[in-house]
Amino acid sequence: MLKLTRKVEYALIALRHLQGKKRSQLSSTKEIAEAYHIPVELLAKTLQLMARNEIIDAVQGPLGGYRIKADFHEINMTDFIEMIEGPLGLTDCHFDTECVQANTCNIKKPINKVNKSIRAVFNNMTLADITG
Repeated sequence: MLKLTRKVEYALIALRHLQGKKRSQLSSTKEIAEAYHIPVELLAKTLQLMARNEIIDAVQGPLGGYRIKADFHEINMTDFIEMIEGPLGLTDCHFDTECVQANTCNIKKPINKVNKSIRAVFNNMTLADITG
């Protein structure tokens, strides 16, 4: 089944939350986690990852938190998903060169065609399309 991971879902939920705030207003991990019933530790790691990739700003200190940094119209969903979870593909063979069935696989070409179609959809969709 093709679906977004919880980590990507939580990242998108957090970004929508941050979009609802004024640019000068910060939101803490705890605030977001409690509002949407998200595990704090997983959300904290996801927010830190987005801060390292300059999607959001991280402000340190007792009154710190996160706020939007990037222009969501400039980030396609393929790049965003791969930033959060790694390579986007239906099967491991799409990016795993160590597959033992690589030489005998009879579905590799059709699966690659599906992968290309999925990537095309996500390439043409921005983060703003999802969070807006």
